[in-house]
This record gives sequence, structure tokens and C-alpha cells, in this order.
Amino acid sequence: MFREFQPSLIVLLRFAGIYLLLFLVYQTYLNRTAPLGLDPFSRSVAQQVKKIQEFAGYETTLHHVQELRTERFAINGKFVSRMVEGCNALSVMILFASFVLAFYKGFQTVWFVLGGIIFLHLMNIFRIMGLNIVLYEYPQYGKLTHDYLFPGFIYGMVVVLWLVWIQFFAVKKR
Repeated sequence: MFREFQPSLIVLLRFAGIYLLLFLVYQTYLNRTAPLGLDPFSRSVAQQVKKIQEFAGYETTLHHVQELRTERFAINGKFVSRMVEGCNALSVMILFASFVLAFYKGFQTVWFVLGGIIFLHLMNIFRIMGLNIVLYEYPQYGKLTHDYLFPGFIYGMVVVLWLVWIQFFAVKKR
């Protein structure tokens, strides 16, 4: 009886092990960078969002608040949002990578993970930018977009990438 579930259990254990390892590495990074305020990667994401917003015509300034571990976004002098560590999408990327690596299929897996992480990073930058613009232009829709629309967007992208991985790379067609 155990033999028929063995492949599924192996994938599940691989996923859990990889996720735990990546999560611990990420947590160590956060602990080591805590004295800086918001971690360097999150601050870099905020800078990238700022540049794209300015390219789109929204004059943006960032204000680092070290004791609150946050970057505050202001558009045309008006505070619209603040970025915290959870906005950087690294935890989403860890979840994505863990799942794909659990179905390891050679070197193409590494390329797919790297490409997927880059894709998710770019989508996250546009997600934050979109949220900032909604909060600036249509603040009455801020809660809806922050709590439901944009999280659904980033997690939806993860699911799409997973489906592509399973459909075209991980499962051999018979």
C-alpha cells in the first residue's frame, strides 16, 4: 500500500525540506539586517518601484523610517503607502521555488526557477506600483486592492507558473 503513495510522499517531503531550508535562510537574512531598519532587498524593491512610477509620470519620493522598518511612498508630495518586508514577495518566491524544485527535472529546473523568480519580481514591482497609483488616484478602493486584488494577482502568477511547470516540464506525457 505504501508503494503507491511513495512518489507523492517523496515530492511532499522534498517540498517541505526545501521550503524549510529557504525559509530559515531568509529568516537569518532578516535577523541579520534588522538593525538597518527595512532590509536591503525590500529597500531595493522600493527604489525600483519609485523609478518606474516616475517613468510613468508620478513624481515619487521615498522616506525611510528605520525604527518602523519601512519605506514610505509619497506621490507628488502626498503620502500614499508604506512598504514593509512582506511587500518584497520573497516569501512568495520561496514558495514558488520550493514547489518547482520538489519536482526536480535536471538543469532545466534551475533555469525555470530563476526565470520564474525574475518574472515574479517584475510582477511584484508592477503590483506595488499599481497599488500606489490606486491609493493616489482612487483612495476609496485602497483596501479592496491591497487586501484582495493585488495579493490575488501575485499568487495567481505563482499558480500560473506552477501549472506551466507541471504541464510542460515536470510530468512526462504517456
